[in-house]
Amino acid sequence: MILGVPWWVFVMIIFIFLSGFMAFRAMHAEKKLEYQFIEKEGKVYMDRLRAERERKQRQEQEKETS
Repeated sequence: MILGVPWWVFVMIIFIFLSGFMAFRAMHAEKKLEYQFIEKEGKVYMDRLRAERERKQRQEQEKETS
């Protein structure tokens, strides 16, 4: 007993703090992964828009030359 409290109570408190830290770390990692996914999908969308814009410009140029 430490300060009138059984040792296993201190161990449980340490486990609670460790569990909270691990949950925080997992939440941070998940948020980072989600941000990377959003960035990737946004890039795909912007590439698709750029390709469509270029296609329309080519079609307009072909109409002008015809």
